[in-house]
Amino acid sequence: MRIMGLDYGDRRIGVAISDIFGWTAQGVEVIERRREGDEYDRIAELAGQHEVEEIVVGLPKNMNGSVGPRGEICKVFAEELQNRIKVPVHLWDERLTTVSAQRTLIDADVSRKKRRGIVDKMAAVLILQNYLDSKSKK
Repeated sequence: MRIMGLDYGDRRIGVAISDIFGWTAQGVEVIERRREGDEYDRIAELAGQHEVEEIVVGLPKNMNGSVGPRGEICKVFAEELQNRIKVPVHLWDERLTTVSAQRTLIDADVSRKKRRGIVDKMAAVLILQNYLDSKSKK
C-alpha cells in the first residue's frame, strides 16, 4: 500500500510517495500551480501511477496548535481532493517541516536558487515520513 504526502502551497505543491511497505518516503516532484484546478489532475495522475491508497496533506498549525487562515485553505484543498480522487485524505500537522527542509538544504550547501525548486518536495517527504513513523508505532 503506497501513501502520498503533499505539501500544499500557493504556487507549488511538493509531492512524496511511500515505498510499498509504508516505511519510507521519497520525493517525487513539485507541481507548479499555473491554472486553477490543474493540480488535482496531476495529483490524480500520480496517485494512479503509484497505486496510492491514501493521501496525507500537511496542515500548517500555529505553534500553540491552533489552525490559522493558511490551515483553513489546506483543509478546503484536502476536502476537494477527497471529493475528486476518491481515496482517503488525511491532514497531518506540518509545523516546522518547511523550516526543517530549508535548514537541511542549507547544511548540505545547496544554493538558494536550487533550494527554491526542491524545498517543497523535501517538506512533503518530511510530512509523509512523520505520518509513516506515527503509524508504525501503533
